[in-house]
Amino acid sequence: MSSHPPLVQTRKPGESSFCFLLVMGSLYLFWQAYKISGFSELSSPGAFPLAASATMVLASCIVFINTLKRPAAEGVRFVYHCFPPIVATIMALILIYSVVLESLGFILSSFAFLFITIQFLYRRSVLTTLSITLLALVVVYTVFRLVFQVVLPEGIVPEREILSSIKSLWR
Repeated sequence: MSSHPPLVQTRKPGESSFCFLLVMGSLYLFWQAYKISGFSELSSPGAFPLAASATMVLASCIVFINTLKRPAAEGVRFVYHCFPPIVATIMALILIYSVVLESLGFILSSFAFLFITIQFLYRRSVLTTLSITLLALVVVYTVFRLVFQVVLPEGIVPEREILSSIKSLWR
């Protein structure tokens, strides 16, 4: 029999803030569920959402209180352990992509986003990154624009004219 000291769980950086936001979100959902029809009877339309959100409020409060009771972890930094630079970089690239998508259009902004992120994460030759980017873009564009006929932001590339020229070649 080995005699190990009891394992004390520690609170990671940002954990208490996350649990607090969880409580606030649960309270908001509870309020929204209450607004459906109040709580007039068990068979009312808002009864199930109200019960589910009440369970969320209770559970998130318990988790929040238990989290506050635990000692803070030593030697753990939020930026390094919970939000490393690579995650921040990808999130920034996604934000930039979402901002320029409408003005540049799907093709150019997706090409730039895919190329930069693949090169950043995969770290291979530019030719390999370019090949993967073009293949992914062609597949995504074909599936969504041509098969499912989703209207994608056109931007500065005259996509309709290009598609009509391609269609006229097949007639």
